Amino acid sequence: MLWIQEQMQLSPRGPGVHLITREVLAQLPELAQVQVDMAHFFLQHTSARLALNENAEPDVRADPHHYLQRVVPEDAPYYTHRYEGPDDMPAHIKTVLVGGSVTVPVTAGKLALGIRQGLYLCEFRRHAPPRRLTVTTWGSAARSSAEE
Repeated sequence: MLWIQEQMQLSPRGPGVHLITREVLAQLPELAQVQVDMAHFFLQHTSARLALNENAEPDVRADPHHYLQRVVPEDAPYYTHRYEGPDDMPAHIKTVLVGGSVTVPVTAGKLALGIRQGLYLCEFRRHAPPRRLTVTTWGSAARSSAEE
């Protein structure tokens, strides 16, 4: 059994649903070491989240963002937490709706995503810092050519 855990930092972004598959894979060359595996992605923040969704059509990124903005608006009069600005409490509510982590199968050293699937950062703050991501993979190691 092979276990790999990596901490990585994602580039800062403004509000929206951002495709991050390439950025994550560029920081995860260890993925090639595994044959059959699971990769668990956990974002260490309470005002942004991860999601899997279609990566072919850009509107798929815009529509969820606009929907969440409408469902969880800023400056609602019933918010009591206002310490970190008008986008903070709505960001926390949106993270509850989206969820906190994503698990993806790995096959032959690559994420076994569907043809049109990608990993997304759902950023809910206007002035967000770089986000920290922990990736944990576990499974069987790829065989070297000497073993075959």
